[in-house]
Formats: sequence, structure tokens, C-alpha cells
Amino acid sequence: MRSGEKERLGVIRMITSAIKQREVDERITLDDAQVLSVLEKMIKQRKESLVHFQAGNRPDLVDKESAEITLLQGYLPSQLSDSDIDVLIGEAVAATGAASIKDMGKVMAFIKGKAQGRADMAAVGAKIKTRLSG
Repeated sequence: MRSGEKERLGVIRMITSAIKQREVDERITLDDAQVLSVLEKMIKQRKESLVHFQAGNRPDLVDKESAEITLLQGYLPSQLSDSDIDVLIGEAVAATGAASIKDMGKVMAFIKGKAQGRADMAAVGAKIKTRLSG
């Protein structure tokens, strides 16, 4: 607030508002994993908006959403590298005994607990799908 970073302050207020809203709606106190899911949902919403704004030729809103995504990602844990994700997929396949695409749900459940907030789960899902179908 004192440094005059209005964009960062706005994003922090959005985060606290979203967390409090979910706590009130569900009448619970969120733990760290649930807070991460709130942040991931906010990022996903902004990425979807970004696509629509680009299609609508609104560069002002594209810049705003991109800045918010960058600031929100700053509050997530450090992202896993591709090699770390591949190792994690290998561990999950071995631990669950997955042999075909039918076992993808088991592998995703195993990985989600370890990689939530640290990897794009859609990209992880695509990697798992190629690994299990090949």
C-alpha cells in the first residue's frame, strides 16, 4: 500500500475476498491446499478471459488480465520443471500399476496431491495420456 503498487494491492484484495467468500459459502476455514485451489481457479478464470479479450480485440483488457495472472502466479509455489513432472508421472504409474488410458484417473489422483499449485494440471494430464496410450 505504501509503495503505491495499486495493481498488486488490487490483486491481494481480490485474493482475500475470494478466500473469505469461499470460507463463508462453505462455512469452513480453508487450509493451504484449498487456498491454492482458489488461486488456481482465479488464474484459470483470467486465462479464459484473456482468450475472449484477444478475440474481441481489446488490448487494454488483455494487458490488465496478463498483469493479474503474473501477480497471482507470484503467490503460488515454484513451478515444477518438465523433467520433474516426468519423474512424478513415472512414480505415479509405478505406484498405481497403471497400464492403459483407463487408469488415467488413478494416476491423476496420485499426482494431484503432490503437484497441486506447482504444475498446470491440464498439461500434466496431456503428458499422462500420451504416456499411457503409447
